[in-house]
Amino acid sequence: MARSPQSYQKRQRELRKKERKQEKLAIRHGKSAAKADVDEGPSEDELLEEFRLLNEKFAAGDINEEDFEYEKAVLFSKLGLGEAPEPREGDAASDDASDTAADSDS
Repeated sequence: MARSPQSYQKRQRELRKKERKQEKLAIRHGKSAAKADVDEGPSEDELLEEFRLLNEKFAAGDINEEDFEYEKAVLFSKLGLGEAPEPREGDAASDDASDTAADSDS
């Protein structure tokens, strides 16, 4: 005999309740672990500001497309929007140069 639509709907509601409860527990456990690590790095607002500046530099022609795409991928990975790109050769030297250039622009 087929089940009534009401029993199916009730079962679906109960499953959704369980899923929400599990999500809430995961969030609570995640937040309690995050409180132990007070400062993990730049905030989301700071990273978005870096991305805005990167876009401005690219639009002005200050950096080439390859560097733009790489730096964009790095920022997106810090924001949790993708995987970190493979490190490039000589990257540490270029980071120091870009930091120096950014300091002189201020």
